Amino acid sequence: MPPLLLLLFLGLGGLLPAATAADEQFVFDGFKGANLTLDGMATVTPDGLLLLTNATPQLKGHAFYPSPLQFHRTPNGTAMRSFSTAFVIGIIGAYESLSSHGMAFVVAKSRNFSSALPGQFLGLVSSATNGNATNHLFAVEFDTILNSEFNDMSGNHVGVDVNGLNSVDADNAGYYDDATGAFRNMSLVARRAMQVWVDFDGQTTQVNVTMAPLEAATRPKRPLLSTTVNLSSVIDGDAAYAGFSSASGILFCRHYVLGWSFSMDGAAPALNVSSLPKLPVTFPKPRSKTLEIVLPLASAALVFAVGAAVFALLRRRRMYAEVKEEWEATFGPHRFSYKDLHRATDGFSDKRLLGIGGFGRVYRGALASSKVEVAVKKVAHGSRQGMREFVAEVVSIGRLRHRNLVQLLGYCRRKGELLLVYDYMPNGSLDKYLYDRSKVALSWGQRFRVIKGVASGLLYLHEDWEHVVVHRDIKASNVLLDKDMNARLGDFGLARLYDHGTDPHTTHVVGTMGYMAPELGHTGKASKASDVFAFGAFMLEVACGRKPVVQDARDNRLVLVDWVLERWRAGAVTDTVDPRLAGDFVEAEASLVLRLGLLCSHPLPGARPGMRQVVQYLDGDVPLPELSPTYQGLNMLALMQDQGFDPYIMSFPMTSTGASTISDLSGGR
Repeated sequence: MPPLLLLLFLGLGGLLPAATAADEQFVFDGFKGANLTLDGMATVTPDGLLLLTNATPQLKGHAFYPSPLQFHRTPNGTAMRSFSTAFVIGIIGAYESLSSHGMAFVVAKSRNFSSALPGQFLGLVSSATNGNATNHLFAVEFDTILNSEFNDMSGNHVGVDVNGLNSVDADNAGYYDDATGAFRNMSLVARRAMQVWVDFDGQTTQVNVTMAPLEAATRPKRPLLSTTVNLSSVIDGDAAYAGFSSASGILFCRHYVLGWSFSMDGAAPALNVSSLPKLPVTFPKPRSKTLEIVLPLASAALVFAVGAAVFALLRRRRMYAEVKEEWEATFGPHRFSYKDLHRATDGFSDKRLLGIGGFGRVYRGALASSKVEVAVKKVAHGSRQGMREFVAEVVSIGRLRHRNLVQLLGYCRRKGELLLVYDYMPNGSLDKYLYDRSKVALSWGQRFRVIKGVASGLLYLHEDWEHVVVHRDIKASNVLLDKDMNARLGDFGLARLYDHGTDPHTTHVVGTMGYMAPELGHTGKASKASDVFAFGAFMLEVACGRKPVVQDARDNRLVLVDWVLERWRAGAVTDTVDPRLAGDFVEAEASLVLRLGLLCSHPLPGARPGMRQVVQYLDGDVPLPELSPTYQGLNMLALMQDQGFDPYIMSFPMTSTGASTISDLSGGR
């Protein structure tokens, strides 16, 4: 009987889902021929590098060990096993000091991340699922952008994440020197390989994260991060998958893994550093030592004659070097010097940083000559983007003058950067006052004044200036508040000028989901009517205190205009007013705003009012007509799908930073 039972056990062994002993320890000194489960942009290069993301913007990539690993000591138990992993990573961005988003080592219950978003979400979660216990994931992130929505500490940090991207513990990337105990900073985007060790103790639930340059002789004794994580509540069930996740944003960036080892209940095997594939060389090789010695000696007499004074002068010029061409002379006062902007922002100090968007950073500054406070946006650019035409358009927009528009004062060009200079708005963007619970809610009077102010600014853009300006990205995060809480519509990076009486020649569908008119899905042509649609969504957002499109806990998309329409049909449209107002609002004004928002959100462009009519309705000069009965029964989400909006775009909620918008002016807003 015992031999029979043994044979039966062995015969069933191939049917068991549990990982074998071999699966619980593995080493990849390079990934050529490796058995991995890849998705998205992830691929293995011919020389054995695991490439998680390529130069394609706004996509994600995952690579997992194919077999599930048993992280619990007993099936369905709570006691966790210890594990250890070591890996070598490298990040190569378009600029040595500027990168797209980062990457992460992941342990997750499932390898299905189809609902996760790219960009700052690293392909792990979405805006709706971030922090949900149902995510069942543990990650160590290597983040190269400061995202305020996740309370990031810096734009170069390592964090321990549980079920979301708000790290339970984080520190600047680096290591502690064994000899001196001093902390040594490491740049994640320095285009150099770095080794990382992650160790979890199943008994103490302690996680240690250690990192060092690849060329370091030994592993640092002191970990960079040490924290406790109850993985038994994170990884439920018997098994989970281990691997890597990354995502691209707007800027070019590649994320690599050079080698990886893993072990359950023991130290991860050491990687053979000498046999790992090399990161691609993205800059010229240094000159030979011979040239470095001979050339300085040969030119020593000349260098001595020129002297330290000339050296200092050249160094100063290099610091403030700009890109300036003859055709820019015609733009005169609209061109700022880099030197003035550098001084105004204290050398673009982090203390002056106002925020980070998908196209760059925004700094607060004060011009030395006039003491005027300004906001300076640094945007990456390239010569292929039609810089002459774009600068001409920037200068043209700079001639716009209206009390409800943020004034674009001018620009500056330096190396790979374009700097745009705006009026500074001390109270920041409107969306913070709508959704940040730490701020006092705007009163109804303030909201109504904001709506009327933005309407007045749009009327000026559409009809009262010498050209028609279609904004194409009207939303709460692009409405700024001055010191008196007056609304200023800003961020004209998506605007397109065209002469009165002509058609706009747009070739890209741009904007933010929830504010985009249905007709854009198949025509791709922005117009004054599509701006009116976005303004309708904006009015409903301000009145209701809700985003135009949100995802609930079950990943269902809820459309604000459909909900307001439903309450209007029930005769209770003012029930949708923001509950933070606690009923303290003027019912007639709220009803006007909500019904006008529905009228502007009409799916047929010809049925929407023009901005002059909108202003007349808001001012009470003309009575608002009743909504057409044909408006009933429409589902905006289904309608937009029918009009040709890509399902991926529809599932991607754009962030307040604008990281997901595309400008066909310059590559930046």
